[in-house]
Amino acid sequence: MVTADDIRARVADVLPGVHRDLEDLVRIQSVSADPKRVSEVRRCAEAVAELFRAQDCDAVDIVSVDGGLPAVIARKGGPDGAPTVLLYAHHDVQPENGHADWESPPFEPTARDGRLYGRGAADDKAGIAAHLSTLRVYGDKLPVSVIVFVEGEEEIGSPTLATLLESYRRMLEADVIVITDSTNWDIGVPALTTSLRGLVRLDVEVRTLTHAVHSGGWGGLVPDALVAMSRVIASLHDDRGNVAVRGLRSGPAADILVPEERLRAASGAVPGLEWIGDGSPVERLWTRPALSITGLDAPRVEGASNTLVPVARARISLRIAPTDTIDNAVACLIRHLEDHVPWGATLTHTLLDTGEPAWMDAVGPVYEAARVALTDAWEGTPPVDMGVGGSIPFIAEFRQAFPGATVLVTGVEDPGTRAHGANEGLHLAEFERAVLAQALLLKHLGDL
Repeated sequence: MVTADDIRARVADVLPGVHRDLEDLVRIQSVSADPKRVSEVRRCAEAVAELFRAQDCDAVDIVSVDGGLPAVIARKGGPDGAPTVLLYAHHDVQPENGHADWESPPFEPTARDGRLYGRGAADDKAGIAAHLSTLRVYGDKLPVSVIVFVEGEEEIGSPTLATLLESYRRMLEADVIVITDSTNWDIGVPALTTSLRGLVRLDVEVRTLTHAVHSGGWGGLVPDALVAMSRVIASLHDDRGNVAVRGLRSGPAADILVPEERLRAASGAVPGLEWIGDGSPVERLWTRPALSITGLDAPRVEGASNTLVPVARARISLRIAPTDTIDNAVACLIRHLEDHVPWGATLTHTLLDTGEPAWMDAVGPVYEAARVALTDAWEGTPPVDMGVGGSIPFIAEFRQAFPGATVLVTGVEDPGTRAHGANEGLHLAEFERAVLAQALLLKHLGDL
């Protein structure tokens, strides 16, 4: 019988090789949002498939639907009657943006001060490496049957995932789904993610004129579109910074204290900056709506002429509470915009994309097994049940496709990971604990 001490020893044995494999994956520029690097996304899928073929899996397939980017499905059977566990990660990554902002080349993995730096080193090629580690730890003595599902479109909103889940339902059906694409509470403190906010992105256009006119000849009578758009944008928050869109839902959050210095360091807030909104920090970050203007089309300041601007455009990013729905949020936001456009200006809008929020009722034997595994891996520190302010929309799609499965959202990241930003880095000691926790989880699930 495999003991917890055996698993610890095996994790230590396999990690050096896993680190090398992770570094090789980071070198592949699998940026799904860049059409010029589609071949790199395909190359990454091939590399992932080869890694799992080397683990004597029963089957490894590269699949896609509707012209989507490739995913990898690997299957390896366990004892008769044991549960089936699906391990999820994604092999596509965010664009690296300006290389000058990186302390080392984004696609050349670099170890520095206990972290491995590189685009995708954490989000989410570390998730792939964790699943690879699990298979290497157990070899041919898995305590459960395992399906590894590595998606290739997560960073562009998983556009074909729902169809893929439906098309390959029999290959993917599982009792437990472990989604390794989130974060831990802190260095030395694990977490289970039990709620995530949803997302609504919408472009809004405000037009006051059919063409630009001289500001001296018409200013004072005709409103310009930038001033009108400014009033629309200003209406979206009250004076304290709370989202002022009526009808959006909020919910309570866990009674967790986040130190002020951690909030300021992790956010990069400038000295003296005041926080916006009411409620505890975790409520504002996890269970209440948040609204940002992430883009604005307007004439550049340099070279601007003395004319009234006829049209202005803004991109609105609305995070919705785990207890809200996309339909309600879209309706409330559009109604607010239409009610607050001033002076008879014409307002039009285009819905870009949405992501469902998620809330997990984190009770039952599977969650208890996960808490025991995480506590043991972090040497007696129990996990925090935490919310995440960002969105993982595909969780709702998994739950809809496999309503009988228990979904666990775990993480290989930490507050210093800088996922999606420059100098993304994986904390290697925390990664080892995450690998150990996942291996222990499979043992506990097999014991169930």
